[in-house]
Order: sequence, then C-alpha cells, then structure tokens
Amino acid sequence: MALGEILLGKTFEDYLSEAQTDMVAVCLEYVEGKADDIYIYGSYEPKMYAFNVFYRINGKVVRKHQLNEAVESSQNPKAHEYDISRERMSALTRIGMDNLELIHDKCQEFNRDMPTELKLHYDIKQNKLEGNYRYDFVYSNDDELLPADIFNVWFEEVKNQEN
Repeated sequence: MALGEILLGKTFEDYLSEAQTDMVAVCLEYVEGKADDIYIYGSYEPKMYAFNVFYRINGKVVRKHQLNEAVESSQNPKAHEYDISRERMSALTRIGMDNLELIHDKCQEFNRDMPTELKLHYDIKQNKLEGNYRYDFVYSNDDELLPADIFNVWFEEVKNQEN
C-alpha cells in the first residue's frame, strides 16, 4: 500500500467502489427498484465524458426512456407508470457524469490510469455487480464513432442475448 493511501485512510479501490455503488444506486432509484438488471455505460476519452444506462424489466431490455414499454400488458395497459420525465433523465445522467468525474479525479490523485470505458452490469435479484473496463481509446481515434454508438452496440448485444 502506498504512503498516500495509508494517510488518506481510503484506498483507490474504496473510492472506485463508492462511485460505482452510487451509479448503481441512482440507476436503481430511477426505476424505483423495479427492474431485473441494470446496465451502466461510462466513458472518458480526452476531455469528454459519456454516461448512459439501460435496463432489463420483465425480461425485456429497454432504454431509460422506454421503461413503461416493459411493464405494459394487454390486460393492464397502465400497470405501472415510471417517471421518465426529461428532468429525471437529466438528473440521472448528471449524477452518472459526476461519478465519472470523481473516478477520474481519484485516478489522477492515486496516479492510476483512467478507464476509457466502463460497462457495469448489476443483477438486482442476485445483488451482484460485474464490471468490464477498457483503457485504450475506443472512439477518439475514429472520425465517425461516438460514445452513443458504442452504447447502442452494447444495448443491441444484450437485447439479442435475450432472444
């Protein structure tokens, strides 16, 4: 353990874990705890942060603005209405971005490489969080690729696994 870690009391891993836990908590709050899985995407490439999330609800993989599509049924078309207002989506994204900035700050403070991409999968029923991290540039060296493109590919991959 480095001297800086001992003096601060918290390790880099503690800060990383806290930031990821906060991301999961805010994403879970957004669906009022009513989802099966949460998929969180975060990215940082020079001077650009990106954050987004999608969910599996009732076996259906949906984006944050499609939550109500996963709960509607022919018997009860308004079984549960999620609040998917622009204000809530903006708050969710802002908090996610704040956590990415915190992770970046702690990476600099502890002299660690900042992941260029993190993909978190939280299984709500199992209370299990898995993370995949990349450290190479994903879209910065491409003239056409954007973080949303990477997020969309992951969304489609997860969605297609369900079928």
